[in-house]
Amino acid sequence: MSNKGLDSLFIHYGIRKDDMATIETICAKYEIDPEWLKEYLLKGYHEKKIKNEDLDEKALKKMMEKALQKIK
Repeated sequence: MSNKGLDSLFIHYGIRKDDMATIETICAKYEIDPEWLKEYLLKGYHEKKIKNEDLDEKALKKMMEKALQKIK
């Protein structure tokens, strides 16, 4: 029987558990902390998407640069 509760990953990041598992595997391969990725990239991306804000290449690059500043 499948779990019918709300998927917290989807609520917070707009990403399903199966997809998050794939992202975490890729993070491990490239030695990137998946929690950092969730907090500084996925969460911001999801918030912009919900607000229908601009998500073009320039906006995504700016978001990534801002996230990278957090780990320096």
